[in-house]
Amino acid sequence: MLLRLAYLAVTNVFAALRLLPLGDRDKDVEILALRHQITVLERQLGADTRVRFAPEDRAFLAALLSSLPREVLCRLRLLVRPDTVLRWRRDLLKQRHARTCRPKRPGRPPTVRSIRLLVLRLVRENPSWGYRRVHGELATLGIKVAPSTVWEILKQEGIDPSPDRMSVTWADFLRSQADALLACDFIETITLNGQCQYILAVIEYASRRIRVLGTTANPTAAWVTQAIRNLVMDLEEAGCRARFLIHDRDGKFPAPTEELLADIGIQTVLTSIRMPRMNAVMERWVQSCRRELLDRCLLWNERHLRNALREYEEFYNRHRAHQALDQAAPLRAVPDPITDPAGIVDLKVRRRDRLGGVLHEYSHAA
Repeated sequence: MLLRLAYLAVTNVFAALRLLPLGDRDKDVEILALRHQITVLERQLGADTRVRFAPEDRAFLAALLSSLPREVLCRLRLLVRPDTVLRWRRDLLKQRHARTCRPKRPGRPPTVRSIRLLVLRLVRENPSWGYRRVHGELATLGIKVAPSTVWEILKQEGIDPSPDRMSVTWADFLRSQADALLACDFIETITLNGQCQYILAVIEYASRRIRVLGTTANPTAAWVTQAIRNLVMDLEEAGCRARFLIHDRDGKFPAPTEELLADIGIQTVLTSIRMPRMNAVMERWVQSCRRELLDRCLLWNERHLRNALREYEEFYNRHRAHQALDQAAPLRAVPDPITDPAGIVDLKVRRRDRLGGVLHEYSHAA
């Protein structure tokens, strides 16, 4: 204890000698700073081991110690470094400068909503256009905006630059080439008499129109060739502009069918082995045919199956709604919506049954 007391006496003597050159003003400043630091410590006593200065504490200490030179700040017993106090002072000056130099005029007025929608439409319809190209198109329409405004609109909407938007997905590619694509496949089913039947159907990618070419228990080369010949005549009569026919590598497709299709300018495209997704549209129709018809009917023989397929083909092409066609049918457009409130209240809808009630068609009563 005596040794500790002697150490404290010597250190305080040197501290008193250090205070001799200081003036009364510097001593008062140091006393106020030390007192404020003690207040901060008392406020945070037991809360945390780290001393945290509130914004008002920083402002007070920075204003109080700003008049002292750096050499004096280094000798003071502060809880922070002198550089921290000087940084607090610089922050206060920046805030004061920002308040006094605030612009009197408002910024650029917001872009008109119609122009924003037009910019987004141009980018959506033309993925390869950058903001400069969009700005040029707006200029040709007599709309005067800055290129930076177009860039800012695209940035706010989270639209990537044109090189990142030029990638084409498989869905977009198939949609752009749909008018030139056909797909066909065989469907296998068993009738009640125990006979295995093979159904050959063709679908158009663009219109989703289905053509059931026939069904047989023995899909010979002659039968398939005749079915394809009937398809060729049907396509020529309908004015179809198809250029490609997609089907799998089934051995039931003979070589003469490719020559028959090539004569009218249709090239056969074979899918890869065990890759049904390469013929996804046709596979989707096969699933619909099984779920809506084959799995719900007891088909006795080939004749019964052929009649059921004829009814389903008519139902599929003229009544059934398709998501890919915005709920229209391949051979029927979506009617205009009912706008008369009285017509909505007094709805009279009748039902027509197909195949004994397996398929239902609904229409407005006359």
